Amino acid sequence: MLSSKPPRRKIVPANGDESADKLDQLLLSSAICNNEDIGPFIRKAFASGKPETLHHHLRHFARSKESEIEEVCKAHYQDFILAVDDLRSLLSDVDSLKSSLSDSNSRLQSVARPLLSSLDAFVETRNVSKNVNLAIDSIRTCVKLMEVCTRANRHLADDNFYMALKCVDAIEREYLDKTESSTLKRMLEKKIPEIRSYIERKVNKEFGDWLVEIRVVSRNLGQLAIGQASSARQREEDLRIKQRQAEEQSRLSVRDCIYALEEEEEDEIIAGGIGEDGGGVAGFDLTSLYRAYHIHQTLGLEDRFKRYYFENRKLQLTSDFQVSSMTPFLESHQTFFAQIAGFFVVEDRVFRTGGGLISKLEVENLWEIAVSKMCSVLEDQFSRMQTANHLLLIKDYVSLLGVTLRRYGYPIDALLDVLSKHRDKYHELLLSDCRKQIAEAVAADKFEQMLMKKEYEYSMNVLSFQIQTTDIIPAFPYVAPFSTTVPDCCRIVRSFIEDSVSFMSYGGQLEFYEVVKKYLDRLLNEVLDEALVKLINTSISGVSQAMQMAANMAVLERACDFFFRHAAQLSGVPLRMVERSRRQFPLRKARDAAEEMLSGLLKAKVDGFMTLIENVNWMCDEAPQSGNEYVNEVIIYLEILVSTAQQILPSQVLKRVLQQVFAHISDKIVGTLVGDSVKRFNVNAINGIEVDIRLLESFADNQASLFSDGDVDVLKASLTSSKQLINLLLSNHPENFLNPVIRERSYNTLDHKKVVIVSEKLRDPSDRLFGTFGSRGARQNPKRKSLDTLIKRLKDVS
Repeated sequence: MLSSKPPRRKIVPANGDESADKLDQLLLSSAICNNEDIGPFIRKAFASGKPETLHHHLRHFARSKESEIEEVCKAHYQDFILAVDDLRSLLSDVDSLKSSLSDSNSRLQSVARPLLSSLDAFVETRNVSKNVNLAIDSIRTCVKLMEVCTRANRHLADDNFYMALKCVDAIEREYLDKTESSTLKRMLEKKIPEIRSYIERKVNKEFGDWLVEIRVVSRNLGQLAIGQASSARQREEDLRIKQRQAEEQSRLSVRDCIYALEEEEEDEIIAGGIGEDGGGVAGFDLTSLYRAYHIHQTLGLEDRFKRYYFENRKLQLTSDFQVSSMTPFLESHQTFFAQIAGFFVVEDRVFRTGGGLISKLEVENLWEIAVSKMCSVLEDQFSRMQTANHLLLIKDYVSLLGVTLRRYGYPIDALLDVLSKHRDKYHELLLSDCRKQIAEAVAADKFEQMLMKKEYEYSMNVLSFQIQTTDIIPAFPYVAPFSTTVPDCCRIVRSFIEDSVSFMSYGGQLEFYEVVKKYLDRLLNEVLDEALVKLINTSISGVSQAMQMAANMAVLERACDFFFRHAAQLSGVPLRMVERSRRQFPLRKARDAAEEMLSGLLKAKVDGFMTLIENVNWMCDEAPQSGNEYVNEVIIYLEILVSTAQQILPSQVLKRVLQQVFAHISDKIVGTLVGDSVKRFNVNAINGIEVDIRLLESFADNQASLFSDGDVDVLKASLTSSKQLINLLLSNHPENFLNPVIRERSYNTLDHKKVVIVSEKLRDPSDRLFGTFGSRGARQNPKRKSLDTLIKRLKDVS
């Protein structure tokens, strides 16, 4: 038993002066009592040479302790004696207790011996029970393991790979560590990776098969999507046609409009498409893809499969860009673009439903690659094409591709820019094609009025171009005022407009009427006008042909109004804007050439009758009351001409032609009076010419049923030059011609040189041969005097 350290005694110094020897003794006693080191005291004693003093102090301390021990022993001696007596009294009790315990032990051992044997049997039985329970637990675990393995095998046999992997994961997580059989455990540790590897190979093979299958599906899918976009566009076009018809009807007569509700057919209503994508295409099977993705997620290979999927699809897209050099692009372009369209329809579905299989950025990356390649292919193919129709077919399909993919959110501005870039080339090719067609159409013209036997012919050749002059359907057979060239050229121009609008439509440009109108102007001015002018200058040889051509031009003038209205309607521009900005007739050159040709041929005919003016008696005794022979012949011809021309020529065209003919007749009369063939004439002859002019004016008045009063006056005004000359010669004061005011009002078309020549030829009846002998010395005629004054003054001026 460890004794506690005795408390350290404190030595309190006594009051007063004590000896050093007493102090050292006290310090030594204190150190010993406190179990301190007394080495310093010993070193000090020997150092001071007083070891006896130290020895004395130690002996004194020992004696003081012996007395204390003695006192303690005396204090405890009685207690010790009493304890010994108690122990002696307990000794007999202990002996009796010992014998009692021995007897109890013997009896216990005799009684417990069968219990011990039973306990040993119990322990042995309990150990057996534990082993049996452990075996039963192992068997149960094995049975469950076998059941899971059986399910895994069944799922593998049924290609239910996800459930098979779940079974394998359950085996690995719940049974592998609990399996007591080392053989079974080794087998499981070997087979589990093999099963996972087998499943991965199988789903990769299925995914590979899906990649092959989806290419064919994508092509069909793209064709279906683009076909539905085309159908939607056609429905929009039909709706616009109905709207244009309603607008035209309301423009003609609001009261005649008929409003009706039309029931849409069920098959015409396609609300957003059939599939889940909402893009108007039927569903397609992505089961194999999603299954492979799900299995790889289960295997913990999600990121690797994402990369594998993206790289394979990118390779497929790159292979889709291959354009065969053996097949014309016109034949393969639909398959080419449908394949790309289907590819991105699939990618859009995968992006939205694939659970992160492909990201938005990756889809955009693929689309940028596709757009770049498509633009490159289009640039190359468009640069090689020399047929407008081919370019239009491809453009239409590309625009449908754009409409289809824009519904899935893909930007198509780059494709539209390529189409717009080749707008000029397309129209140049279209103009070239139309130039050939128009040349063939005008070359086949026989300058004969077109015969229509059926109403559908009238509708096809007249009503469809709005060139009718009345809304009343004529009786059939109907002889039109134009030849076959007119509807043929109209069809070519209308086709040009529709092709131009078709190219400009759905190309990203909303307002393109001005562009269509610009090229329409070029077609009419540069192609049709020039072709007609060439036809007029090279193929017309008779009045009937020229008249037919002039009639054609009048009809084409109405057709041109239809062309611009038709272009505006197809371009979605209100007709009131077109009518508000009417332009000049674009075929002015051909119209003027036709009228010039007709008037030229008529002038040539009139010149044949005007040769009869040579038979006029310029020195007659009296003026012919019924006109000279030449004018009667001219009027008879003009009456025949008018009766024929009014059947096909509009009144304004006929008026312009007659105006030129009248002006020509007037010029011929003046030319005859001025020419050398007439040496002199008298007043009676001039009166006869005046009668001729009045007959021509009477002919003009007789055409009042054809022309307005203003047009009749214009015809009469064409005879102004000859009429003013006759009026001057018959005037009593010819010198009034010298008055600027009178000359401007009454003789503004006369040339003073011609006036001098004609005036010198005028002779009085008294100026006949030998007539001067009877009148010698008589006063000069005032009119003659005035005429002589005029002649003299005009000669002075000249």
